[in-house]
Amino acid sequence: MPVVVIASAVVYTVFLWWFSTGAILWLDRLPRRTFRWSLCVATVVAGASIYGVVASRLTTTPAGALCAFSCALGAWGWHEVSFLMGLVTGPRTTRCPPDATGWRRFTLATCTLIYHEAALVLTAAAVMAITWGAPNQVALWTFLILLISRLSAKLNIFLGVPNFTEEFFPDHLRYLTSYLRKSPTNALFPLSISAGSALAGALAWLALDPDASLFAVAGASLLFTLTALALLEHAFMVLPLPDAALWRWAAPASPKPNAPSPLDI
Repeated sequence: MPVVVIASAVVYTVFLWWFSTGAILWLDRLPRRTFRWSLCVATVVAGASIYGVVASRLTTTPAGALCAFSCALGAWGWHEVSFLMGLVTGPRTTRCPPDATGWRRFTLATCTLIYHEAALVLTAAAVMAITWGAPNQVALWTFLILLISRLSAKLNIFLGVPNFTEEFFPDHLRYLTSYLRKSPTNALFPLSISAGSALAGALAWLALDPDASLFAVAGASLLFTLTALALLEHAFMVLPLPDAALWRWAAPASPKPNAPSPLDI
């Protein structure tokens, strides 16, 4: 039975990561007049997801772990939709000045994303408050892994990485590319990989623990796969892998040079 639970969790997480990313990219490619309706749908999904976090926080079964995990991703999806459509970003919507370096460049880059980042932190705080002291903490850990891994990705492409996909960002966010940098490596990258690998190892150890409950196995398997996918997204930054091909069905290649992939922002 634990093998079935682990395998099901891995397949489910990979599919949800792949499909949800593609769905958001597809919505983002629609005419701008559709954005308000897409955000309305995303808001309904986010509201239902928060309710699901509340409803599942006391349930310690594999189904409870799956519900909490899915609802955390549903809440996260609202932030992805609102950001990629340019609805919740930051006060600065212009390119980085050519002479901006060091702390000034970092401050300007932060101003392009600060509303988005603040909304993510507030949502994480809400999920923490909802699940405080509850036996099912899968939703909280899911959101925190997403939050920390995405922050790591943003900092790494700001500091400089060899590769970042330039096909998927729309015209209204193309100014973000001016804040990014290509370089062989940066000091943060090995720390990001080391921390992510340590977390993935700990979650794998828990998932494979013969004495763990099925709830613990399911939750650890879901979180392990999510962490592994975050590490894969980081690997895309340094390896010449065609990651854009994974979502070609949702966002066909454009002849225009666009900004970085949503995996990296």
